[in-house]
Amino acid sequence: MRPSGRIDARSETASTKPAFRVGLKSRWCLTPADAFYEWSRTEKTKQPYCFEVNDGELFAFAGIWDRWKDPSGNWVKTCSILTTTPNAVTSAVHDRMPVILDPDSCDVWLDPGMTNVAAASELLKPYGAWLKRCLSRKHAGQQRGERRRGMLQAR
Repeated sequence: MRPSGRIDARSETASTKPAFRVGLKSRWCLTPADAFYEWSRTEKTKQPYCFEVNDGELFAFAGIWDRWKDPSGNWVKTCSILTTTPNAVTSAVHDRMPVILDPDSCDVWLDPGMTNVAAASELLKPYGAWLKRCLSRKHAGQQRGERRRGMLQAR
């Protein structure tokens, strides 16, 4: 994962890309989140949509990490979130979604003894239908700001 500016990697093709090949074989990580955003594009605008699991429950994205030396010889650590095809909820907004691991799969994903890439790849599927689209347009940005300030009220 050299400085390509990518934060995400297609799970279906990451093993064929030099930037992600080593990470997909053995350098798996989790990125915790309580929501994510996708943007629906029209000819003139991009409209944000916020997606949550079980009304804001914490979940984990499947990721891969790498490290490399910059021209000065300093180690640089990077990570990428793996993406997959969308589920029924996200497909109306975007043609991709981040891989969200079931809670029971997180330990398997992080297991340093796991060397079977094919078995690990079976975890990289679209998340179930309990993923909810919660807000659109200006409300998504407003909610994001409230979350940052820790002031989001229960619905």
